[in-house]
Amino acid sequence: MNGIRSKDSVQALSAHQRASRFAVAPMIDWTDTHCRFFHRQLSAHALLYTEMVVADAIIHGPRERLLSFNAAEHPVALQLGGSDPEKLSRAVRIASDYGYDEFNLNVGCPSDRVQSGTFGACLMRTPDLVGECLVAMREAAGETPVTVKCRIGVDDQDPETALDALADAAVEAGIGTIWVHARKAWLQGLSPKENRDIPPLDYARVARLKARLPEIFVGLNGGLKTLDEAEAAMGEGGFDGVMLGRAAYQTPDCLTEVDSRFYGAERPDSFDYAALIETMMAYASGHMEAGGRLNHVTRHMVGLFSGQPGARRWRQILSEGASRRDATPDLIREAFEAVDLSGDREAA
Repeated sequence: MNGIRSKDSVQALSAHQRASRFAVAPMIDWTDTHCRFFHRQLSAHALLYTEMVVADAIIHGPRERLLSFNAAEHPVALQLGGSDPEKLSRAVRIASDYGYDEFNLNVGCPSDRVQSGTFGACLMRTPDLVGECLVAMREAAGETPVTVKCRIGVDDQDPETALDALADAAVEAGIGTIWVHARKAWLQGLSPKENRDIPPLDYARVARLKARLPEIFVGLNGGLKTLDEAEAAMGEGGFDGVMLGRAAYQTPDCLTEVDSRFYGAERPDSFDYAALIETMMAYASGHMEAGGRLNHVTRHMVGLFSGQPGARRWRQILSEGASRRDATPDLIREAFEAVDLSGDREAA
């Protein structure tokens, strides 16, 4: 493998790559369709990811529930889990009917579930198989971009050789975008939660990958807590994009600045939170009319207004009230009325 694609083959993905300068990471149990709809109201341009969906589930499970999403969520990428090229191909063909803007292969999740299925971060040990999976996904995806998200290595692997081997396999498979979570995954001895914090970050290793593959989009993920940190890391490492996970979910207000800071949009004097509340009330109403619960929507909103006077009351009203059987979307407005947007931010 030479690790370098022709310039022409990379250019075919350039429009999507430009749109990927900022992404919200795929997070199991968090980035469902309601979360993504909410995040889209905060940023028009950020690339949003689904939770990881296992290929077998798409092939044999409830496809509508797993794959349907609101058209307002675009651009939205489907992250797939699996290690069987044929199954991943079938999953992509099925999902193609739903109109996703990207298909992404998970080569980074360290959970017990993926270890038992020998996919996710386990695939860092088998870069040739990753290449086969990506080729199968590309052939099934047609014009829709296929990307990969990986770690820098697992367990006792040397990140210098492990990351290069994975990246070269992806490039050889025709992939133009590689997202890298800049930590090792320890599959033995650490829980999935511990894997988010304990293995040390190594942005410099990802920067060396970018320097070695100048024509490939290399995006950085892992440990970025603010947009300032993301911008600084992007500039220092020469990365093409940055991906925030927990920071974007737990303090979603930061997403209101993404369009101006990463996409050159004009920065408004202030964000229209009142309009956001009305939009989310209408959305929650539609979800409830279809048989859903209010807390399916509001659980993703509790981190809004972090640091603002009244944020604690906002969280309390939503957390305690939305799970009641008689809860209505008016609860969102009630919680919003407790927030003082005219005051200085505080420790909330």
